[in-house]
Amino acid sequence: MKIFVINPNTTESVTDHIRRELEIIKRPDTELTVENPKHGPVSIESAYDETLASYHMLDLVRKANDEGYDAIVLACFSDPGLDAAKEISDIPVVGIEEATLHMAAILGHKFSIMTGMRRRIPTREWHTLLRGVSQFYASSPALEMSVLEMDANPDKAKARILELAGKAVKEDGAEVIILGCAGLAGYSKDIEKALGAVVLDPTSVAFKIAEAIADLGLKHSKAGRFSYPPKKEIK
Repeated sequence: MKIFVINPNTTESVTDHIRRELEIIKRPDTELTVENPKHGPVSIESAYDETLASYHMLDLVRKANDEGYDAIVLACFSDPGLDAAKEISDIPVVGIEEATLHMAAILGHKFSIMTGMRRRIPTREWHTLLRGVSQFYASSPALEMSVLEMDANPDKAKARILELAGKAVKEDGAEVIILGCAGLAGYSKDIEKALGAVVLDPTSVAFKIAEAIADLGLKHSKAGRFSYPPKKEIK
């Protein structure tokens, strides 16, 4: 089995971090590739960043299809360009946000999403509605740390998450905590042990779901929403 993981931002250290953590959990027979586009934003923290990143990220979606991969994981919690990726892909594309929101709804009555910046809270709220899981949503505590800060200073990020997640459990009724950034890959076990609630690392969750989808031979339906885009001249 071959899984292609795309970090949609252009920061190599984040890509390397994701690769290291997935190497630990992947099946022995799974061939793992983790890449990022050569052009685009260094981090994704706004709708503008998402739009810029999506264009270049789609080239890697095509590459994974052309090179015979079995599934793609889109490793950014906002799932930028996910619908477009599903449209152009013959193999399944798993967005880490979409996958983890549904997993959180399975594992607990309410979930909270740790998010980097306060300005992204409305996006988290909107995406729970979009994915049909808003009834399980408790809150989105903001770390007030950028993606690159979280990647560069994991100890500070873990301490901040533990502080805010503890409040979400006690005050908001959260039973599941989602680490809402691919740059937080690998942090869930330490935080879960200290917190006493379920903590989900979206990149790991989505990767394992991608392995399972590939095992089952499942693909996105091309009957409607994810049908191939009409062929046309691009000027």
